Amino acid sequence: MAKDEKEKSAIKKATETAKKSAKKKNAKNESAADFFSGVRQELSKVVWPTKKELISYTVVVIATCAVFAIGFWLLDMGILEILKQLLGITLS
Repeated sequence: MAKDEKEKSAIKKATETAKKSAKKKNAKNESAADFFSGVRQELSKVVWPTKKELISYTVVVIATCAVFAIGFWLLDMGILEILKQLLGITLS
C-alpha cells in the first residue's frame, strides 16, 4: 500500500506542476488590451523633461550636428586639396 501512496503522490505532484506550467503559458499570451494597459502603466513612471530642458537638449543636439557637419566638410575639403596637389588634378 505504501507503494500505491507514493505513486499517487507523484502523480498529484506532476499534475500540479503541469497546471502551474499551463498558467505561466497563459500569462504569456496576454491580450492586446493587457499589453497596452501595461505600456500605459510604464509610461506613467517615466520622468519627462520640462519644456525648458527639452528646448536646451534640442539646441545642444542641433549645434553638435552642425559642428560635426562643418568639421567633416572641412576635413573632406582638406583631403581633396591634398589629393589635387599630389596628383596634379584640376576639377572643373
